[in-house]
Amino acid sequence: SRNYCVTTQFAFQENEIKLLTAEIERLKNFGCLGVSPSLEGLRDENAKLKYRLNFLKKSLQEERNKSMKSMININSCLQEIFGAAIRAAYPDLENPPLVVTPSQQPKFGDYQCNSAMGISQILLKTREQKVIPREIAEKIAKNIPANECIEKVEIAGPGFINVHLRKDFVSKQLSSLLINGVQPPAIGKRKKVVVDFSSPNIAKEMHVGHLRSTIIGESMCRLFEFAGYDVLRLNHLGDWGTQFGMLIAHLQDKFPDYLTVSPPIGDLQAFYKESKQRFDTEEEFKKRAYQCVVLLQSKNPDFIKAWNLICDVSRREFQKIYNCLDVTIVERGESFYHEMMKDIVKEFEDKGFVQVDDGRKVVFVPGFPVPLTIVKSDGGYTYDTSDLAALKHRLCEEKGDILIYVVDSGQSVHFQTIFAAGQMIGWYDPKVTRVAHAAFGVVLGEDKKKFKTRSGDTVRLIDLLEEGLKRAMDKLKDKERDKVVLTPEELKAAQTSVAFGCIKYADLSHNRLNDYVFSFDKMLDDRGNTAAYLLYAFTRIRAIARLANIDEQMLRKAAREEVLVLDHEKEWKLGKCILRFPEILQKILEDLLLHTLCDYLYELATTFTEFYDSCYCVEKDRQTGQIVKVNMWRLLLCEATATVMAKGFDILGIKPVQRM
Repeated sequence: SRNYCVTTQFAFQENEIKLLTAEIERLKNFGCLGVSPSLEGLRDENAKLKYRLNFLKKSLQEERNKSMKSMININSCLQEIFGAAIRAAYPDLENPPLVVTPSQQPKFGDYQCNSAMGISQILLKTREQKVIPREIAEKIAKNIPANECIEKVEIAGPGFINVHLRKDFVSKQLSSLLINGVQPPAIGKRKKVVVDFSSPNIAKEMHVGHLRSTIIGESMCRLFEFAGYDVLRLNHLGDWGTQFGMLIAHLQDKFPDYLTVSPPIGDLQAFYKESKQRFDTEEEFKKRAYQCVVLLQSKNPDFIKAWNLICDVSRREFQKIYNCLDVTIVERGESFYHEMMKDIVKEFEDKGFVQVDDGRKVVFVPGFPVPLTIVKSDGGYTYDTSDLAALKHRLCEEKGDILIYVVDSGQSVHFQTIFAAGQMIGWYDPKVTRVAHAAFGVVLGEDKKKFKTRSGDTVRLIDLLEEGLKRAMDKLKDKERDKVVLTPEELKAAQTSVAFGCIKYADLSHNRLNDYVFSFDKMLDDRGNTAAYLLYAFTRIRAIARLANIDEQMLRKAAREEVLVLDHEKEWKLGKCILRFPEILQKILEDLLLHTLCDYLYELATTFTEFYDSCYCVEKDRQTGQIVKVNMWRLLLCEATATVMAKGFDILGIKPVQRM
């Protein structure tokens, strides 16, 4: 399968090396090896070609070395093998369907190629040839190229091709995983990914509505980083706009010496409510608030300082949340794009896209009934202008190849219109650059209504996290982990791991497109598909080798020397499940649905339990409890399982502990 899975990505570089080598030979024959000063230009060309050739050879070797350590995506390998077989069987067929999936039942092999039915329909429609799918499947099977991963294929039913993997191939891949660690599958050219997530508003506290964007966005960033992409994590803060006029006016009244003495604003939410109430009820205050906006936008130093003071109070509060959730993010709020908005409006005007409607400047985008408002009737800019400026900056200045906006589903039409406007004006081609809105549903309470406090207020995120810590500690104490099992330090680490891990996993384990019900009782349950169950399972797996007195060094040595025997059906099932990890990651990179990883980790944990219940890893004397035999290849399967689970946790932003 290496012929079809690994070397294909190097074909272009190898071809360029051949061309460069031939060109150098041509220049040699022409006599440009430093013989005559009149051929100085050709000598320079020769030197450049040699430099390029050496660079390519070195680059190719580095990529080969990296690729040899990468985990193989078995599904992709099989797709390339069957793709070659279909092309050989039907060379004149354009874009034939290629469907390879893991088998749902062991009796149907390990994978299935289900392309024959689709090809049968194409032949009937385009050529009026009636060929039964089973005949097509047999023809494909006969044209399967030589490879090292398929043991045999069987034709089943109307034309399914059941694929049985070679055990020595699976064993070899597991050994590679143990020796090299969990390495991402090769991705080709390194691309830049810009992820816009979290994005709270200054002077307002982060609430439960910000939870999903923050958790999903952080996990997406971790996945793309692991896969080898250059990731820019952006926090599009709401840090600019008319609301700052009333905040600054209220600051001047409440803390008149704010320029020399830092104002003790403890509760910014209450401060915001006070200023809003005055804005709504006091006409003079309202006028002064508008004047403050003008002075702020004209960059008056005193007003910029007031604005920074308010922003800093919010930043400190936001950072407490990000520290709890282990989130890393770069602040780039609306104010960052303010100076660019004038040029955005001019660009749309120059290209004839702007219409004036009741004093507003609007842009109609084909296919969208509601236009974008890029200048209000009072001359101010809007969210539309800000988002267009951000889009252009990320495309044209940051040179993003992939842009992902992790924002709630309520903004779907808005972002579709913004993206379409970017295409319309020529900022990007969707065939070259991927711009996606990773939408998500709302968080519901256990009454299936929008998650609120008993008084009807929005749930503050910091309160939610503190409640999670309290409940996690109660759960650990219920199991008496505080009495004899864990030290105080271990108990604290377990509390944090369970609390924040469960909150993250409860979100990520649901399809982000759907609403989900927030329930501490369910997420802290150590049965079923929860972080609590997986974290306990992980610590148990890690403890198996430790209790057998097998340390890391012994496991590393065994990984290089032992052959992983996969004779028992549960060993075979677990080995294949472990190696599906790259397939899972590749799917998520394409559809951005992280619940697939959660489902996989739960499947891996339950498959491990089946293996552990059926296959002795460590055999003990029933009378004395003394260890009489260690089945090292099975301990290596335990280690491989734990290694993949650990990387899965890392992508989800969950921190496991060694003892729980």
